Amino acid sequence: MIPKLIARDVTIKYRRKRYGDVLVAVLGASFEVGEGEFVVIVGPSGCGKTTILSAIDGLTPISSGVLTLDGRQITKPGRDRAVVFQQPSLLPWRTVAGNVAYGLETHGGKTKAEVQKRSQEFIDLVGLHGFENAYPSELSGGMQQRTNLARALTSDPDVLLLDEPFGALDAQTREIMQGELLRIWSATRKTALFITHDIAEAVYLADRVIVMSARPGRIKLTVPIDLPRPRDLRLRRTAEFVALEARIWEEIAGDIARATEAVPA
Repeated sequence: MIPKLIARDVTIKYRRKRYGDVLVAVLGASFEVGEGEFVVIVGPSGCGKTTILSAIDGLTPISSGVLTLDGRQITKPGRDRAVVFQQPSLLPWRTVAGNVAYGLETHGGKTKAEVQKRSQEFIDLVGLHGFENAYPSELSGGMQQRTNLARALTSDPDVLLLDEPFGALDAQTREIMQGELLRIWSATRKTALFITHDIAEAVYLADRVIVMSARPGRIKLTVPIDLPRPRDLRLRRTAEFVALEARIWEEIAGDIARATEAVPA
């Protein structure tokens, strides 16, 4: 598979003025994401998962190493990347259609008719046909995230970055949205990098799962998810799924146990 996104020996440090020290959030991380691949990063809380995603989006500078997208070094945000956050961050005064169209309107270069046509295509794709004129306050949490996802896809990014997009949803809605995301991803085949704490979610969605260590975050291992697609929720009950989930959990549980032992009584 042709690498689209490449991280080579990436280290990210923060200077903490309050404490007068330097915090190493990520240390020597190296990985690749192939064209059209769905990769998920998991690890203990505070391991630097979101920090890496922010660096790929161009919002957080790296201290050393190299981040490239299609061979070009990432130094700032760009239209070739779109982020879906845990909170939808929709504009409350805009309807579903208005929120989805927002990125196209700000980028310019398209007529009003073209913007409306493209926005409607993705509103239909995420299953919100009939809710075009609804405001965010009138939508459920899942519907808000569908709107958020449609807004990201409408700008036609090369890479879709998803930072725990279903973390705030209830368990049932979360599972429904996981299935919907796979359906949408299968239709668009966007290169996707997904951050989550939920190991079952990672196994269900991913082509590969990258496991990070506790801070400073290092890449511990990469687990190929050789499960058939398309996937449905019945897959979670298979022995193969449970074995993959257990393997990843063992890696993370070891770090959590060591961190707990290091805390003074």
